[in-house]
Amino acid sequence: MDEKTEELRDIFIDVSGEEAVTESQEASRGSLADTDEAGVADRLGDVIARMHERYEFRTDLDDESLVTVVRLFYEGSDDGTIAAEIGADESDVVEARLDLHLLRDEDTEAPFDLAEFRRRVTDDDPSVAELAAEFDIDESWAAHYRRVVAAQDAARRVSHRFQSEFEDVLTDAGLSTQHAAGLRDDGLDEATEDIDSLDSGADVSM
Repeated sequence: MDEKTEELRDIFIDVSGEEAVTESQEASRGSLADTDEAGVADRLGDVIARMHERYEFRTDLDDESLVTVVRLFYEGSDDGTIAAEIGADESDVVEARLDLHLLRDEDTEAPFDLAEFRRRVTDDDPSVAELAAEFDIDESWAAHYRRVVAAQDAARRVSHRFQSEFEDVLTDAGLSTQHAAGLRDDGLDEATEDIDSLDSGADVSM
């Protein structure tokens, strides 16, 4: 138990004279140690398989690695840590995350107006070279932000359904999803400037 819990336990014993403290106070959450790992992996794999059917993934990672990407993302691991775990490059993890609609705060941190960038992409479908010149960035960054915008829009068109399903699986297994759920909400807030134009294209089909 942590220091705060120990202090509360001591106060309880002093006041009540009881030595017993409920075991639930010492139970930990957020670890896969006490969960059915195979069951969690299977359910996450099912969600990923349905995404595969719906979207053309750009990642070359296999489904087992993608399951690990999802699990570690929701545990709060950074891309470098995930890459080391699955034996891949960090850029491979970023590509996989975007395919899986899993975005981080830093994905939308751009040295230009990302909302305007999104409108430009949506309205005119310019080339990467045109975007790089217009927003004064390298073509590699233009390509990256175009991928981020595409991932955001794909997630929004299905009302973040697949992210919610990932979170449901992990929540059912007793794992915390607060970290990444907050990222999802932040990303949604950042993308609301042009939401009216996208709402009409929302896809609520299963």
